Amino acid sequence: MPYIPHTKNDVAEMLQSIGVNDIDALFDEIPADLIQSDLPKTPGRASEMQVSQILSRRASQDGTPLCFAGAGAYEHHIPAAVWQIATRGEFYSAYTPYQAEASQGTLQLIYEYQTMMTSLTGMEVSNASLYDGASGLAESVLMAVRANRKSKSKRILVPRNVNPTYRKTTNTIVKNQKIALEELDFDSQSGTLDINSLPETPGDFAALVISQPNFFGSLEDVDALTDWAHKHNALVIAVVNPMSLAVLKAPGSWGEKGADIVCGEGQPFGIPLASGGPYFGFMCSKQALARQLPGRIVGRTIDLDGKEGFTLTLQAREQHIRRSKATSNICTNQGLMVTAATIYLSIMGFEGIKQTAMTSHQNTQKLIGMLSKIEGVSVVFNSANFHETVIKINKRVDEVLTKLAEHNIVGGVSLAKNYPELENSLLVCATETKTEEDLAEFCTKLKLCLSNNENPGKS
Repeated sequence: MPYIPHTKNDVAEMLQSIGVNDIDALFDEIPADLIQSDLPKTPGRASEMQVSQILSRRASQDGTPLCFAGAGAYEHHIPAAVWQIATRGEFYSAYTPYQAEASQGTLQLIYEYQTMMTSLTGMEVSNASLYDGASGLAESVLMAVRANRKSKSKRILVPRNVNPTYRKTTNTIVKNQKIALEELDFDSQSGTLDINSLPETPGDFAALVISQPNFFGSLEDVDALTDWAHKHNALVIAVVNPMSLAVLKAPGSWGEKGADIVCGEGQPFGIPLASGGPYFGFMCSKQALARQLPGRIVGRTIDLDGKEGFTLTLQAREQHIRRSKATSNICTNQGLMVTAATIYLSIMGFEGIKQTAMTSHQNTQKLIGMLSKIEGVSVVFNSANFHETVIKINKRVDEVLTKLAEHNIVGGVSLAKNYPELENSLLVCATETKTEEDLAEFCTKLKLCLSNNENPGKS
């Protein structure tokens, strides 16, 4: 909080009211030999002014570059009101709503968040959020194995064009539970999962993961893939960019029966890039799977006086129920991030989100057209996309990115580390924040870096 108004007298009165002489007495259960009085590696005290100056200097090191990187975290405009409201003390200091009678504001906000997320995804229930999109996929995999009663398998089919960070995180979380993530390769021409390449008899598997858009920004044939998975008695886990849901078909409508579980990264909804976090993950499902959702579900009810109230309807974590029956050990939801996202969605409305998504898509199409005219640049995949695409350049990607950074431009994300076959390729993104001048600036500087006049390295 920017200002804590408690004076010494306020503190003294609070201590007196609970019968304690000083604050140290609140920690009297800690053995004296464990108390460390001297912390030599911890900086000394600083005034508010000094702390503000230190943080400002460190924040300025990030600079304000022109950003064309995406890959799971996106630079969108955030209305000023979002964080002005989210950082009010009532929201900023709110914690886990253990006591419903004392947490009606927090519970109502989560309920509204759940309502908006189910509306966007076309699903029936939503939990109160997760740490991030990557852990959201991991929890979805665990949930699919628990929930799929038609399958005895712990096999999960995961296309390689799912975000590499998500795949790595998921494997770290589920591998010790003997759950196997089996990779499916993508088509080299489209960057998507080719339904015709999938086996007629894939054997028993618990779920198929479908990313829409996928990591390359390409759009999958979600209807065909969903029906294929259901045909083989598998569940469908949809990993989606929530901003795209304003213009693309909701996962609940994929194929004949719709996706079963939906997860993803909520950062596009009012959360700044902030050097990588904190963000939050979202997770929704069909009603039939509600009791397998990790975390919490907030519900609306009527109290004894006939007034509307909110409560924790389902609490499937070990802190609330017996550990052996818990679906997950997921801890506190990313409450402040969800608060900001709920405010963002309320301010923007569906039309505002749709306009943001459409403008982002249009800017990306403009960027693709401009990049295609640069000698040494080609578009890698021929599929439709949302607001990201992959280009190939005739120079070493890392050195070109370094040169672009010298021009104060974040030029995209190199794919070579996770996709060796795309060694000279770059994932680029444009959102609604990019102007015609921004697009032209990027293309001009990229052309310069690829020319002989400013050679950043051998091809």
